Parts: sequence; C-alpha cells; structure tokens
Amino acid sequence: MQRHIRTILAATSVVALSGLSQVASAQSYPQVRYTDATPTLESVVGHDHGADVSSIPEIHEFFDALMEANPDRMEVFKYAESWQGRDLIYAAISSAENLARMEEIKADMARLASGTLSESEASNIAASIPAVVWISAGVHGDEISPPDSAAFLAYHLLAAEGDALVDQILENTIVIIDPSQNPDGRMRFHHSFDSSVGMEPFSDPAAAEHDQPWPGGRYNHYLFDLNRDWFAMTQPEVQGRVASVLDWHPVVYVDSHEMGPSSTYYFPPPANPLNPNIPQEQVDRLYEMGRNHGSWFDRFGVAYYTREVFDAFYPGYGDMWPMLNGATAMTFEQSSARGLLQDRDDGSVITYGEGVRNNALAMISTLEVVSRDSEGYLQAYAGYRRDAVADNRGASDRYIVMDLSENTYEAESLGRRLAQQGIAVNRIGENARVCGTTYQDGALVVDLAQPQGRLARTLLVDDTPLPPDFIEETEARRARGARPELYDVTAWSLPLMFGVDSSTCGSVNLNNAVSVSADDPIASDVETGGSFGYAIPWTDGGQARLVIAAMREGLTGRTTDLPFVQDGVTYPIGTVVFAAQDNPRDYETTLLSLARDIGAEVDAMESSWVDDGPNFGSDNFHRLSVPRVAIAWDSGTNPISAGNTRFVIERQLGLPVTPIRTSSFARANLSAYDVVVLPTSYGLGAELGTSGANALQTYVRNGGTLIAFENSASMLTGENFGLLSTSSEGAAGASGDNGAAGAGSVITSEEAYREIIADHHARPDGVPGVIARVVADTNHWLAAGYDEASALYTGSLIFSPLNEAAGENVFRFADSDTLLQSGYLWAENLEQLAYKPFVMYERTGRGSVIAFAQSPTTRAYLDGLNLVLANALVLAPAH
Repeated sequence: MQRHIRTILAATSVVALSGLSQVASAQSYPQVRYTDATPTLESVVGHDHGADVSSIPEIHEFFDALMEANPDRMEVFKYAESWQGRDLIYAAISSAENLARMEEIKADMARLASGTLSESEASNIAASIPAVVWISAGVHGDEISPPDSAAFLAYHLLAAEGDALVDQILENTIVIIDPSQNPDGRMRFHHSFDSSVGMEPFSDPAAAEHDQPWPGGRYNHYLFDLNRDWFAMTQPEVQGRVASVLDWHPVVYVDSHEMGPSSTYYFPPPANPLNPNIPQEQVDRLYEMGRNHGSWFDRFGVAYYTREVFDAFYPGYGDMWPMLNGATAMTFEQSSARGLLQDRDDGSVITYGEGVRNNALAMISTLEVVSRDSEGYLQAYAGYRRDAVADNRGASDRYIVMDLSENTYEAESLGRRLAQQGIAVNRIGENARVCGTTYQDGALVVDLAQPQGRLARTLLVDDTPLPPDFIEETEARRARGARPELYDVTAWSLPLMFGVDSSTCGSVNLNNAVSVSADDPIASDVETGGSFGYAIPWTDGGQARLVIAAMREGLTGRTTDLPFVQDGVTYPIGTVVFAAQDNPRDYETTLLSLARDIGAEVDAMESSWVDDGPNFGSDNFHRLSVPRVAIAWDSGTNPISAGNTRFVIERQLGLPVTPIRTSSFARANLSAYDVVVLPTSYGLGAELGTSGANALQTYVRNGGTLIAFENSASMLTGENFGLLSTSSEGAAGASGDNGAAGAGSVITSEEAYREIIADHHARPDGVPGVIARVVADTNHWLAAGYDEASALYTGSLIFSPLNEAAGENVFRFADSDTLLQSGYLWAENLEQLAYKPFVMYERTGRGSVIAFAQSPTTRAYLDGLNLVLANALVLAPAH
C-alpha cells in the first residue's frame, strides 16, 4: 500500500511540474482508441506508463498478461538467463495471420539472409512475408525509460482499435520487442531508487534517489557494459541475443538508450566516422529514418539532434553489430531523469513520463517507415548479404588464415566465437599448404565471400582505417586544443587481441576442409603412461586453466624458471610438472580427464631425467599451490575494470576471487590472500587512506603479491605507498616550468603564442584505443609463454622504465617503427610510448608488485593476455 501511495504522489508531482500527461492520452501520445479487452499496465502492476519505474517482474507480468489476452497476435520467448538467474525475454507481435506462419517466415528470412538468391528470387520472397523489426531496450540498467517505452509499444500495438498505422504495422511487419537487455542492472538501479525515494520524488540531482551507490545500475552482474560485448560475446545476455537475432534476421534493429538529463533526444543518422564496411544504401536508409523521426518529434514538440557524438565505427555496439549483419540499425538516446524527475542545466525539469513517451514516438516512427516499404527493406537486407559475398569473391585478401601451432587454445576459442556469430569458419588439416605456407598443425580459414563477410572483415583484418577526411579534421581539432570526436577504440582486430598469427591470400582450396561449430569441444593432446609424471607446457591460456583446475582438485605441480629438454622435446619456462611422488594415487585420471574437458596438452614423462636444463629437484623448480585471490571492490575502483578483471580470473581462468570493499582494506586480513588485485581506479588512494596504504605495504613486505592496473599502478608510485620505483610521465617536451610570475615577454608568432599558453604540466593527449605490440623479456618467468604480445593502449598514462636496480620491465612497448599494430595513434604518443614498460615487476621485502601500465582484462576480449595474467596470479606467489 505504501508503494501505491508513493506512486500516486510521484505521478501527481511529475504532472504538476511538466505540464505533460503521464498516461497514453491525446496530449502526449498519438490519438488512438484502446480496447478494454487488452489489460493496461495500471490494471496489471498498479501504475500507468511513465508514472513509475517498472521493475523486471512487473514488465514480465505485463507481457504475460498481454499475451494471455492476445494469444494469436503475441508470443513471448525466453532467450537467455542472466548471471543472477533472471529471464531475458522478447515478444513477437504481429497480425494473427503472420504469427500463425511464424516458422515459415523465419525460414524465408533465412533464405534472404543466405546471400545466394538472385534479385528476382529475393523480390518474390519479399512480396510474400512481413519484415522483421527488432526493438531492444535498456542495455544499460540505469537507462530506465526505454523498457517502459517498450511496454507501452506492446500495449499500443495490441490494444489500438481502428488505427490505420497500427493495422499497417501488424500486417507488414513482425515486431520483436526485447523490453530489458540487462535485467540484473535494472534491478540494481530499481533497488537503489526505491530504497531512496521518499513521500515524493525530488528533482535535485544530488538527491539520493538519483545518486546511485557503486557500481550503479549501468552494468550487468559482472559489471560489463553490455553495449560493448556484441562481438566479444562473453556475457550470457549477449550470447542469447545474438543467437536470437541470427534466428530471426531482422531487417531493422533499434537499440534504445538514455543519456544525461540536460540533453534532448538523439536519433540517426550517426556522427562520423562511419565504418568503411557500411554501404551507402544503409546510410541512406538511416537518413530516411531520421527524417521521419524528425516529423514525429516536430508534431509533438520534442527537441532532438542527429549526426553528433554517436558514431558508427566500432563494431561492438548494439546498433553496429546488427548493421554489419545487414540490418538498418540505429541508436536512440533519450535524456534521462534517472528517476521520476530531475533538474536540467537550463532550469527546466526532465520527467520520466517524457522519456517514456519520446522513446515510444521514435519506436512507432521506425515501425511506420518499415511498414510502408517492407518489401524494400527486405530486398535491401537480401542485397546486403548477397553483395557481401560478391564483393569479396575476387579480393586478394578473400581468405583469412589463422595458425594453430601457437596459442592453440586462443585460436580454437576464436574460431568458435566467430561461428557463434554466424560467421562460417573452416578447419584445414595438418601439414596443409595454404597461401604459400605449410601449416604443420593445421589452420582455421575464414572465407570473406560469405553473407557475414562484412562483419568478418571488420573483426579479422589487422586494421579498419579511419576515413582520411575524418583524420584530417581530427588532427585539426587537436591542433586547436579541441577533443577528438571518437566515441570508442579505433582498433579491435580479433586475431591480434587473441594472440593468434593470421595472414591473408586470394585463393584457398577448402574442398577437404571441415566446418567449425560454435559448440565443438576443443580437441586435447593427451599422452598417457607417464610413470614419473606429466608435463604441462606453459604455452597458452588453456594450459594455465588446466593447471589451475588440477590444483583446485588437490593436485600438486611444480613450475620451472628455465627451459628443459627431454627426449628431444624442449619445454619452455613456466612448464608445470605433476609428479606421481607429489600426488594422490589416482591423480593421473583426474589430470587427464581435466585436460580432455578443457582441450589442453599433456605430455607423459617416463622419468625425471632431462637432456638439458634443470632437473625436477633443482631450485629452479617451484612448488605451486592454488592462489587465494582478492580484488579491490567498490568506491575508488573503476566498476568496469573491477568486473572485467573478476570475470577473466573466475570464468576464463577458473580461480574464485574474493571482492573486498575498499573501505575495508585497512581492517581486512590481507595475509589470508596470496594475491591482491587493484583494478583500474579513480581516486583509490583517497578511498584507502593512510591506513589502507599501510595495510598494502605490510601485505607486500610480508610476502604478498600485489597486482595493479593503470592508475592503481600510478598510485603505488606515490609517497604514501612507495611500492613502485617509477613515475607516470607528462607530455614529451613539458618542462614543468612556466617562468617567473609577472615576467615580461615579446610574442613574435602564433607558434610562440601557442608555446606560451601550452600547459607545461600536461599529460600526453588521450588515445581512444589502439592495439600495440609489446615485447617480452623471455628470460623472466613472468613472461613465460611469450616472445611478444598485443595490448590495448588507451588514455594517456605512460610510465618511465624501472631502473634495473629496482626491478624488471618484463614487457615493454616495441620501438616506434613496429609498435602500432592497429588503430590510429597520435604521432607524438607513438614516439613517447616506444620502449616504455607494459608490465613491471618489483620486489619489496618478501613480496612483490606487478604493475600493468594498461589493463590486460579490458572487456574480457584480450584473450591473448590471459596467460600473462595467469603468470602474475599463479607463478608469482611461488617465487
């Protein structure tokens, strides 16, 4: 009852402040007559559209009620389950005739998507089926109005009587409505909002109802930004959605978001730069959509903007991944009340009801455009897929070949990740000769002449170039001190990020190739009969995962600091030996079973004798144990970094992680942990305070391993911590001396003027994100498994190298000629970054600090760096 009273008061306050109705009336929504036979949101959950923030259970309850009342025109499907066990659903809504032949329509959509139909064949199908339009809402949990807008849209389509536009939509389209792409995040926001709001809502941005506690509702359970996970596909919410999109093949896809309260409304066309794999026809259709949205917003007096901020370059967005599959895809951004109402910078107030209404208008406008030209959109989709095949058929880089001889686990994982996205991947056998190279262990081949060819090209080539005119304008903006207009990273080549060698050529014989399926198990390479024990070569993330899993099953292994040779086989630094003398009688069964499940390599050792290198009893072998790992959690840490890092350690390497709130570090028993991880942070030093700093110092001196990323590593260089003997650098050429105060000067040129006003304490210009080559010190155990690697470099943080008296620069960035592997990097940053450390190792007392200049766990899509993280987690405590 209390919630019901608060809801009525909230709705009343909002109406009074905004002058807008919060219900589906003629004043705020299209004038439509609704049937009483379809239940309203208020009748089901107790509040009307836009009058309160609907919870996930309320939205699902409403969708179930709509389906029960309209079983012939609506069906609800579960497509995934979140980490916290919540269902993710979508509803298919159309005319009764269309839904009755749903499977036939999906089959025809698959034929259109095949890329094999002629224009006339595609035209015949397009004339006989409705177009599929997908509306997704709420990928960020605290972007709250789109899910309620999706609920209104479902009601509007089912309850409207005698409305010509709705009838046209139902006849010519199947509308897929995904009301909440991130139920865990939405419920986190909903809980914080409901826990904070009082007898009426307040518009003050500082009010607790708007001030979400860490980590906020934006993220899912593992604190991922799900709008960046589309091609990485690490999270179940995205995995299920991608599978459903591939099942339906929508010709139009909408991803509905929110932004800051002082903005207005954004819809397409997008800002520059555009991904070069997007054809002009898709851009033209986005302009068509934008013009129609503009007319709707003009009709209802809603301000909007286009072609600013939100570009169409990075392929991991919720609009870009569908776009590269052939859909006309778009992002909507509504200014957010982050509650029921909030003050704007201009003195006005944005209300929740406005946001719900505005999103609904944009959604209806989208459906109007498609429904009046459904055949055109279907033919355009088929044409995109057909052209993707044809355009790549004669290309000199038609085939992308990925080597399996090194980083085998990562290469095999990448192949399955691609197949999961509908990209055809083929396996060629051992000793096959392709593109002038013999692949002793076989290879994976992607033929870009396939319907998914544009997506595959975007994800797999080393570099997707920015348009030259955009680069010119970007450099001009930097020259005049303006920020570059880049919304995300400029590099994402999956072979580089997975640490997989790849090459291209124009001709490959795939007659004897075998297709790779997303659910294929990774083949193991297991020898039996090790009377002394078994060696696990420390070569990739799968090997590390096996060692960790074996230790968690109670087995004991030892790792070597030096390579050794046995029976002509060289075993590298880091190799782990599980000896019979150290383990239970049945250890062999456990170890080999785990290796087969994971897809790892295990070599039998008949004796301990080696031909070269250390024997098993040497001091160069170190006993391993399961590391107990803690991570700094809560205020002061970057939620995304904390969540991504925990995910990589737990789900990709298989080690449980204890999150310790930063406010508890000073009193926590850190000695209970072998490793403490400090993810990327903002103001972590202030959160930890002097007592927290002392606790970390004591922890390291007493034998702990402290791993720090980016700004957390920089924090350790400060006087309060004194755990890392380096410093972050300012911009190259910055003197730190602005001259004597009041000194006179003569300015003779604009160049001299720019020099005088330049910030001589500035950091290097921030970099949106590039892939950079890092070189390993192959003699150091922390570099076990590597000669070099690829790292994502973002921001402006650059460290000076450690002096050899203080520690080791185990990985460093390459020279300026070979450093940049993918993306666009400012010239001065390139020069300054060369030879600077990527991973540093410094001992203090009986413990050590391992500092990463850039995070190895960003978005959990840098699989090629998982092994160096395992080195820090597993090998470091043994030293």
